[in-house]
Amino acid sequence: MQHGQVKPAPETARDPRAHLLARYRTVRERTEALAKHLTPEDMLLQAMPDASPTRWHLAHTSWFFEEFVLQRFEGSFAPYDPHYAYLFNSYYNSVGEQWPRDRRGLLSRPSAADVFAYRAAIDERVEGLLSDLSEGGFAEAAEIITLGLHHEEQHQELLCTDIKAAFALNPLAPAAFAMPEALEEEPEDQGPAANDRWVSFEGGIHAIGHEGEDFAFDNETKRHKVYLDDFSLHGTPVTNGQFLAFIEDGGYRAASLWLAEGWDWRAREAVVHPVYWRKVDGAWFEFTLHGLIPLRPDRILSHVSAYEAFAFAEWAGARLPREAEVEVALSKSDPAAGQFLDPAGFVHPHLVGRDNGLGSAFGTVWDWTQSAYSAYPGFRPAAGAIGEYNGKFMSSQLVLKGGSCATPPGHIRATYRNFFPPDARWQFTGIRLARDV
Repeated sequence: MQHGQVKPAPETARDPRAHLLARYRTVRERTEALAKHLTPEDMLLQAMPDASPTRWHLAHTSWFFEEFVLQRFEGSFAPYDPHYAYLFNSYYNSVGEQWPRDRRGLLSRPSAADVFAYRAAIDERVEGLLSDLSEGGFAEAAEIITLGLHHEEQHQELLCTDIKAAFALNPLAPAAFAMPEALEEEPEDQGPAANDRWVSFEGGIHAIGHEGEDFAFDNETKRHKVYLDDFSLHGTPVTNGQFLAFIEDGGYRAASLWLAEGWDWRAREAVVHPVYWRKVDGAWFEFTLHGLIPLRPDRILSHVSAYEAFAFAEWAGARLPREAEVEVALSKSDPAAGQFLDPAGFVHPHLVGRDNGLGSAFGTVWDWTQSAYSAYPGFRPAAGAIGEYNGKFMSSQLVLKGGSCATPPGHIRATYRNFFPPDARWQFTGIRLARDV
């Protein structure tokens, strides 16, 4: 997930310090709530090089505030532990060397208890700093703290997807989160026809990208104009039942449906179904953060690669949307209306929204696009270490839009640009079809 330069949101509260402090506490407490049901042993698991242990996420997000806030603004700064800058730095090469990413699961020390103590100490120092800074110093620090909070929210989603990837390897199919006592009442599956609708959008010249004083990562800028032909997006993301029909029709065996690189990946990895689907005694189940549950055909499909998405779209007689098309569609939807991360809730895609507009536009699953992740016209990375992340990853990745059920509420917007390589499946990635009009 990306990092970058930001502008703080305009402050409307009477007491900006109190407002920022309240948000700081909310974000930090949510991270720890996500680890509530995990054991110290769970927190050390690393399923693959792309994923990180829970313990590392907990420490890294604290190191960010220590490195970029306390070291810069604390008058008598001293590191909590000099070793942590090496152990918990991610990719900030201009800050210093890092422990190898693919070996984070080997760090049994510091212990989970040590990491929580580290978090508490950093929180105490940041909160003290917010009280002590002059007006000018506060304004400058608030910008970096705001960035740090959005950075931590990204790691909240990664914490969920990374522990899911680790638990999925366990034959006991353990649950990372408790299943809510009562899920929202869900209607019976109405079949594919209930969701078979398209929403049309007028082409022409559209402006995309971020502008204004609200928070945004640097890769969302600059706002610029693009030309689009008339297009339609499917009213809902692809469901489990629709993808099951693709499987049963031989979709994973039909080379003509696949990109060449995708076909090679499918063969090399022996992929025959979505990564978290399981067949038990002839019945389909899917692994979730709440354990193994029966596969519901009317729930939204998740955890598919862009290669699988391309193949399904070809099979369905459609295509994947372009980034600009999805952004134009999202700009007409409410970013607060969607299924987002709730540590006490159901962290798995719910049913599709059945309305007259674009159902599940925000949240639930990230929509793969066919657009390469590249710089917008006029893009300039932020100065210094915090500008390292976005620009240097603009190669061999595709853009995803809209957020997921593991994205924290209030974190997403129409201009948000997520990005992953096309073979990535451990994120809550789904499919929304597009077609030309």
